[in-house]
Amino acid sequence: MRIPQSFIDEIKYRNKIEDVIASYVNLKRAGSVYQGLCPFHSERTPSFTVFPNTETFHCFGCGAGGDVISFIMRAENLEYPGAVEFLAKRSGLEMPEEADGGKSETIKRSRMYEMNRAAALFFNKALYAPESEPAREYLKKRGLSRAAVKRFGLGFAPNSFHALSDHMHSLGYRDEELKEAFLCGKSERTGGYFDYFRGRIMFPIIDNFSNVIAFGGRALGDEKPKYLNTSDTPVFKKSRNLFALNFARNACAESLILCEGYMDVIAVNMAGFPNAVATLGTALTSEQARIMAKYTKKVILSYDSDDAGVAAAKRAIPILTDVGLEVKLLRMEGAKDPDEYIKKFGAARFKTLLEDSQGKLDYLCDSVLKKYDILIPEEKMKAADELCGVICGIWSDVEREIYITRIAERLSVEPSNLARDVERRMRRKQREEDTELRRKVVSDTLGYGDRVNREFVGNAKAARAEEAIIGILLLRPELIPEIRRGTVALCADDFVTAFNRRVFEALTACGEKCDIGALAQDFTLEEIDRITAMQVKRSALSKNDLAVLQENVQTLKAAAEEKNTENELEEIKSLLSKKKK
Repeated sequence: MRIPQSFIDEIKYRNKIEDVIASYVNLKRAGSVYQGLCPFHSERTPSFTVFPNTETFHCFGCGAGGDVISFIMRAENLEYPGAVEFLAKRSGLEMPEEADGGKSETIKRSRMYEMNRAAALFFNKALYAPESEPAREYLKKRGLSRAAVKRFGLGFAPNSFHALSDHMHSLGYRDEELKEAFLCGKSERTGGYFDYFRGRIMFPIIDNFSNVIAFGGRALGDEKPKYLNTSDTPVFKKSRNLFALNFARNACAESLILCEGYMDVIAVNMAGFPNAVATLGTALTSEQARIMAKYTKKVILSYDSDDAGVAAAKRAIPILTDVGLEVKLLRMEGAKDPDEYIKKFGAARFKTLLEDSQGKLDYLCDSVLKKYDILIPEEKMKAADELCGVICGIWSDVEREIYITRIAERLSVEPSNLARDVERRMRRKQREEDTELRRKVVSDTLGYGDRVNREFVGNAKAARAEEAIIGILLLRPELIPEIRRGTVALCADDFVTAFNRRVFEALTACGEKCDIGALAQDFTLEEIDRITAMQVKRSALSKNDLAVLQENVQTLKAAAEEKNTENELEEIKSLLSKKKK
């Protein structure tokens, strides 16, 4: 059953969109709206806007939009009923009995949390079984104490195809549930189920509410892959979570230490630095960077010192910088990673290393200069060219001038010459960005690559009129009765594109309440983005009255008639061609 509209209205009344979003985004008032950096894509200048008058948000950069429920769906990775329940709890409301959709989803998520917790307990108990001696020896060899094992809830997955699943069956869990949680796999050949993790050290991934949401499994030897991780599930998205954030979030006001792997995080944590986290088997994502930005202003990258670690650090720097984080980097001499460094030199030396961490630009410049022998002219030219690319990423004119002077000194070249090269590179970069922006604007205008309304590209004139009509009706829902009464001669059959027809039908079927929130139960997030954009586009125009609605209805009908005439001519041409043959 659907969640009653009256309950949705109460949810939105008690959860003002600007207040809810302000707990995720640093909003600043700009006239009648609020603006901030979009939490759903990386940007340097604010394009994320909250409209209190329509209780909606829209990002002019990535196109995300909707109401407060749509925002929570994205921010908390929830389906519609789950987002409604999240906001209900926030405002002290009980979900209505008839809203069984929300309750069933809540039960499903709760059951998956319980299932993961039961699996974590099984793995932990299995670690101390007699047959798990190799696993205990491995942990001992890696220097992990009993306290570390207990703190992080480590365990061992027996090297068996059914040990975990048999145990979970005894607790009442079905194979289909275990597969959905990525604890079991299903053979395509036999159709039988098997334990996904086997013969591996197990690292539970725990969220900020102490729920076990996923696992990472580390092979004891040289088996491939070395790490096996839970894929995305209803309670887990690897691109939106961080290992050990449940510990780090309470100790990272000054900084977060970002490591490459679980072992590094545990070593750093047990050495007295609980503000360490790691990504979950993937390269750093913009979502993870935005999560870190919620808890701290500075991130210290503590990646491996090998070529792969340096490359990963270079990829991570712009991602972290784009969300406003200050980035520092560790220079570990004499050790490959934090785990090895702490074992060799101790926690005190590691603390000094953290305090002396290098700024991102110094790190990038040093990385370039280490690659080339600048005493050889050809090598010096290559170094200068690559360094110009690094300096181009500096937005501050003053900071850019400082680094030009420093690098020119190290290369023994004139700063003015280096500055001209940088300026030429920046102009070229700007031209490329402008060209790409123009291409995107033209593509969007013509409807190419439109995943929401695939019929737009072949019916651009009619589709634009349809979007104008929908935008007006969202802003002026009191005009919908004019359509029902026939004052405005418009019906669903007048719409050329199926998507816009569906939106129109949903709008005209609404009761007294007719806004984006009333549509959200029937449309995907991507579709809600598009509908919100229609409303925002019309709200920027001064007139959205009955006369303007009538004009767009006439434009739609004329465009549809033109299209029908074109189709008839094509059919006649086709018939004539067949007769000639």
